[in-house]
Amino acid sequence: MTLGPAFESILSAARVGEDWAWAEIYRDLAGPVRGYLAGKGSPSPEDEAADTFLNVARGIASFTGGEGDFRSWVFSIAHRRMVDAHRRSGRRPEAPVADETLALLVREAAPSAEQHALLRGQAETVDRLLCRLNARQREVLLLRVVAGLSVKETAEVVGASESAVKVAQHRAVAALRRDLDRGILDPV
Repeated sequence: MTLGPAFESILSAARVGEDWAWAEIYRDLAGPVRGYLAGKGSPSPEDEAADTFLNVARGIASFTGGEGDFRSWVFSIAHRRMVDAHRRSGRRPEAPVADETLALLVREAAPSAEQHALLRGQAETVDRLLCRLNARQREVLLLRVVAGLSVKETAEVVGASESAVKVAQHRAVAALRRDLDRGILDPV
């Protein structure tokens, strides 16, 4: 989901503290941010998402760019909040969150009824599939699919080249396809 042509007016209104504009920004990005954080193994996706939006509010006056740049900026902040949380907890950001399934958060972030229906009942399979990927592949898929970022935006968030993002995404999808074709993980 994106704000589209209304982005500039929403951004301007948010900069002057309009509640409706902040509600639109939050509605557009909160689910994908939580889904990304949970998929990256954040110790507390809700807390890091709240910290992310607090930092967005603090820095929005100095932000420049279009909607794609804004989304990348928000996910870069979320990534830094997650890394900080891992440092505080003494954990490494490798394992996905166990108590909240990633698929549940993906369903929450999904904007359409069709996506809700497709994901319903498949939480366990999604978790098992994503856990088989390496950390970079999982991160790229989360940013591309859950967050809806472009290749360029994803590259900015992960600090890699666009080519590296494309390769990681290609390898991740190929690995998932191989696992499903071999019947390693039968869909639920």
